[in-house]
Amino acid sequence: MTPGELSEARRLDALHKLNLLDTPPSAAFDRITRMAASMFRLPIAAISLTDADRQWFKSRVGVEHDSIPRLRAPCGQVAESSTVLVIPDLLQDDYFRDSVLAASGIRYYAGAPLTTTDGHCLGAMCVLGTEPRDTTPEELTALCDLAGMVMAQIELQHALGRVDAVSGLPNRNQFIDDFHDLQRDAGEGEQRLAVLVNLATHNQLAHAARAMKSSYLDELVTEGARWLRAEIGSGPRIYHVATAQFMLLSPAGETLDSWLPRVERKMQAALAIARTRYVATPSAGVVPFDVGHDDSLAVLRKARSAAHDAIDLPTHVAVYSQDEDALYQRRFSLLGDFGAALEGAGQLRLVYQPRINVVSGACVGAEALLRWEHPTLGAVGPAEFIPLIERSGLAQATTAWVLDAALRQQCAWRRDGLALQVSVNVSAANLVEPAFAASVAACLERYDLPADCLELEITESAIMEQPVKAHATLAQIAALGVGLAIDDFGTGYSSLAYLQKMPADVVKIDQSFIRDLAGDPRQQALVTAMITLSQELGHRVVAEGVETAPVLDFLRRAGCDEVQGYLFARPLEAEAFAGYSCPISTSALRVPKLTAPPRTTAVLPE
Repeated sequence: MTPGELSEARRLDALHKLNLLDTPPSAAFDRITRMAASMFRLPIAAISLTDADRQWFKSRVGVEHDSIPRLRAPCGQVAESSTVLVIPDLLQDDYFRDSVLAASGIRYYAGAPLTTTDGHCLGAMCVLGTEPRDTTPEELTALCDLAGMVMAQIELQHALGRVDAVSGLPNRNQFIDDFHDLQRDAGEGEQRLAVLVNLATHNQLAHAARAMKSSYLDELVTEGARWLRAEIGSGPRIYHVATAQFMLLSPAGETLDSWLPRVERKMQAALAIARTRYVATPSAGVVPFDVGHDDSLAVLRKARSAAHDAIDLPTHVAVYSQDEDALYQRRFSLLGDFGAALEGAGQLRLVYQPRINVVSGACVGAEALLRWEHPTLGAVGPAEFIPLIERSGLAQATTAWVLDAALRQQCAWRRDGLALQVSVNVSAANLVEPAFAASVAACLERYDLPADCLELEITESAIMEQPVKAHATLAQIAALGVGLAIDDFGTGYSSLAYLQKMPADVVKIDQSFIRDLAGDPRQQALVTAMITLSQELGHRVVAEGVETAPVLDFLRRAGCDEVQGYLFARPLEAEAFAGYSCPISTSALRVPKLTAPPRTTAVLPE
């Protein structure tokens, strides 16, 4: 679906939710159309709603039929553009001279958009005449005012009220209207502050909805509103803008220096109440804005962003940061773009980093790493995009892409005489996927590869998210004959019971334990224990992040089975890896050119 199609679908959804189409006449709307015809001294006026294929008239003066086709209807263009449209003479307009209106004798048209607070244009408040005419600026202003009256009536009649039923406070719609009034009435260049108070985190609300009685959230909101009214007093107006979120605007003349300390004191009091009476963590986001320049919804979004940032701060209050906001928007944009990268071609690829056997010095495999070349941003590092993917609904599709690409590359290497084992890192989402083991078997069958050529890498934290389902999936995979490896060992739970239950062949010690190993006796003792315990439980041990010869020498003496890192090679393109020759040659370890069939490890993160 293109952006235009998506926008139109959302507009139609907003229109249909209001239940206005094909409803009986209403005196309230008829008064507005009569007023429009009278003010313009024209025979025809209508409140026109743009459906998928027709213009339907909620109210009309001087028109017999209640709808016309949308094709070449001026009101349809108003709905598409959300702007005022004036056609002095339809017969002189190249596009509209062949329209139904022109054929029926209409020569003049003027329409103002009927726009919801969410920015969806429902149709137009329009006036029409049988003779060409000009339009004055005063008439256009009046027509827009009439359109505003129509939208106010729509909101009133369709339960888009102004007061929240639970908190008793003005709601989001009222905040938007009051913000617009502030922009109109305030002085040029005036600055204000917006403060959003968030009563609880998203996870806390979700857990409460599952564990507590249905009235719990209502009680939290009612108590929060009561507390805010008591603390704020008769000063700024408080708005209930979302389920557990409240917004207020500072009076004129307040600054960050004067208001921020008060907000921080109030939040400390709110935290004390929440900790004793509710499972909730309040936070507040503060946004300075210029009256007349900043949009109400933009201020609301920025305040929510700041309130989210405040959760981890000692004061639980954060001032909006443009840099943090830009970073968050970049992440959100990257996540959206990654879906297209999975479906298209040329953006994603795998690169390979050699794995070295410590005893023989042979290159025995490679870790394949996912890389992304964004069409406009260029290379996006895995440390930036992989965590986003693993927390999103794209994790399963990404694993499928990497698995397919790694096995396809394995086939190519086998045709050149290299029989390679491939290991793909899987996420927590894969371990709870009902048909994951079956999809792995299908991929192996598609490329006519044996099960023992594949190894899957799993992090400890991924297993512990839902251990029962994860262990069931791992048992199914092991039954296929596919190898299993524990990735990033030492950064998660790392319990002996966990190691004992896990049907793994390999333990990979995380690079955070390896990089500064040479000069840290305590770290050396810890890594030695990891290696010994893992091997005694029947696992091979791989050390990641080896960058210096002293670290390599220590790992050899400690009995580590395999190593990898920049000491040997940075990640290589597939073609370069096939001809790789290890540059390290010492008295303790001599590594020849790739001679043995290597084992390739394909993983998502670096």
